[in-house]
Amino acid sequence: QVQLVESGGGLVQPGGSLRLSCAASGFTFSRYGMRWYRQAPGKERELVATITSTGGTTSYADSVKGRFTISRDNVKNTVYLQMNSLKPEDTARYYCYAGVFSSPYWGQGTQVTVSS
Repeated sequence: QVQLVESGGGLVQPGGSLRLSCAASGFTFSRYGMRWYRQAPGKERELVATITSTGGTTSYADSVKGRFTISRDNVKNTVYLQMNSLKPEDTARYYCYAGVFSSPYWGQGTQVTVSS
């Protein structure tokens, strides 16, 4: 079965960096685009970044453009989100997403808290 397992979240000071990972299994990872979403308390889930199956094309929400970088390793079946210059408003639970066989799959999420 499809599984997505996120890791790498934590508490970081404003201006700091974190790298999130999402390990995928149960499907042919290299054939599918991947996405990162986030959801802050009391807010709707927000699309943060996308990457195509080969990693050749990426896109970002305006709020993270220039600070976050999505990448993938199709040998390790893992997608990453490098987050730099973190701000308190980046505080949220971050989720990995894959649309496989026309069905949506989500990981359990990893919490990112940006606070001094």
